[in-house]
Amino acid sequence: MKLDNVFKKTRLSSARKAYIALGHNRPEVPEGLLRKCNKCGGAIIAEDVKNGYYICPKCGGYFRVHAYRRIEMVGDEGTFEEWDQDLASVNPLHYKGYEEKLAGLREKTGLKEAVVTGKVKIQGQETVIGVCDGRFMMSSMGHVVGEKITRAVERATEEKLPVILFTCSGGARMQEGIVSLMQMAKTSAALKRHSDAGLLYVTVLTDPTTGGVTASFAMLGDIILAEPGALIGFAGPRVIEQTIGQKLPKGFQRAEFLVEHGFVDAIVERPKLRETLGEILRMHGNGERISEEEEVETAGTDAAAAKSAEDAGDDQTPLHLHNHVADAWDRVQISRMKDRPVGTDYIRALFTDFIEFHGDRYYKDDKAIVGGIAYFHGMPVTVIAQEKGTNTKENIEHNFGMPSPDGYRKALRLMKQAEKFGRPVICFVDTPGAFCGLEAEERGQGEAIARNLYELSGLKVPVLSVVIGEGGSGGALAMAVADEVWMLENSIYSILSPEGFASILWKDSSKAKEAADVMKLTAGDLFELGIVEYVFQEPSHYTVQNLKEVAVQMDGKIREFLEQYGSMDQAALVEHRYQRFRQM
Repeated sequence: MKLDNVFKKTRLSSARKAYIALGHNRPEVPEGLLRKCNKCGGAIIAEDVKNGYYICPKCGGYFRVHAYRRIEMVGDEGTFEEWDQDLASVNPLHYKGYEEKLAGLREKTGLKEAVVTGKVKIQGQETVIGVCDGRFMMSSMGHVVGEKITRAVERATEEKLPVILFTCSGGARMQEGIVSLMQMAKTSAALKRHSDAGLLYVTVLTDPTTGGVTASFAMLGDIILAEPGALIGFAGPRVIEQTIGQKLPKGFQRAEFLVEHGFVDAIVERPKLRETLGEILRMHGNGERISEEEEVETAGTDAAAAKSAEDAGDDQTPLHLHNHVADAWDRVQISRMKDRPVGTDYIRALFTDFIEFHGDRYYKDDKAIVGGIAYFHGMPVTVIAQEKGTNTKENIEHNFGMPSPDGYRKALRLMKQAEKFGRPVICFVDTPGAFCGLEAEERGQGEAIARNLYELSGLKVPVLSVVIGEGGSGGALAMAVADEVWMLENSIYSILSPEGFASILWKDSSKAKEAADVMKLTAGDLFELGIVEYVFQEPSHYTVQNLKEVAVQMDGKIREFLEQYGSMDQAALVEHRYQRFRQM
């Protein structure tokens, strides 16, 4: 009996080392077939995880991915060309035990250092790529990591290629001290030269991205993507809690937190990452993308647009507008109708493959502004819309289309990005006015609007603005310093609301109807004043259901606009815009 007990204990001990038991009476399964998820604790089949993008099939948690496997997941098969593979660290500070630790990690991981760099194709698009590997000293940034990234960026600049970097790091490498710190400046300087050459830089933030990596190359992307749930921050949560003596809120420093606070453009699920990166690279390449389906659709749109132009006449003046609206106040009411199409409706109707980007990179993602990149008949464009939403829940979410400073800074960031890559900018204006809350003043509402006016006046790409509903005061003008401004027939554009006008000048907000008549805020009035260049007719009751009638007109006019202004050189374009406002 005693011998049997010893044998059982020995067998159980060995099993715990070599196997994962599924249950008391179930067969034991060899280690390697099953794993335990470190997030939910569930037993998972290793092969299923590998085939499923290293995502737990039970809880959806993301596991870290080795550098070479990551490249296989996003790159086209057989296209990866590795650079600087043999570059290996030394011991700049002669830190005791550091060389032995490096040697052990090289043997264990097969890596010389914590980042793999090279060139690869993603859906046929050539790009330079760098992937941090957390198995090697938690991918901390020592001098060789900084050197490999810098060399890759420099070579990308020479070869006029985009750069994609996958970050995963605990930050600067303590064993290399100040030498590690200097890599933050070195990599950032190389990226500045790459950017000045007009080249695309994309970062993909994975779990975790912290410390000196966050404070350098991780947050400098033209486009910053993140995987769901990734920890992203400068100081780690434990350090923060120990420093301030407070418990941090749930979700603090996670990718979703970063999007909400304006620092990440989009969260992309791992199975969609290759497709998303391929689309981004295409939009920033030299070629245009027109699918067969789009060509068919375009042909139909062209015919409809031609018929619409023939019916309406080439010279659309207020005389061509519908006569069913009696006065200015009626048009004010129609511009505010709950079922009137909003900004995102026009994005869906006129553009394809829209990718929304979030945040101002300073404080917040203001949902009153929706913006990103898309195709217009195969041409990459930047599209920005003031968004009210279509129901009460959405109205609140989008703050009824009243942008905060963060919204205007997001819009400006996207406009400057468009300028860098030579994309036209198309804006849809629909706001009662800029948000006037306490927090808006604290964060500099006036400065944000002024900065947009200042920068837009000199933007070196074509800018078109279309007032689709309300064009309220400086909150609208901040997105309408354009080469041309168009309006819909029943939209309005004014110094402030009629209610506000009556309240300030006549001390009686009930006289809003009379104010609307004297303010000259209708599309017809503004066309006659030379404030806007074109006015679109609307159906008698304009909703999403008959949006196509307006979209067909708008499609044809946008094509004309892009052909005209896209052919102008930068100096002539900027001078034209300056003179447009100079004469007002």
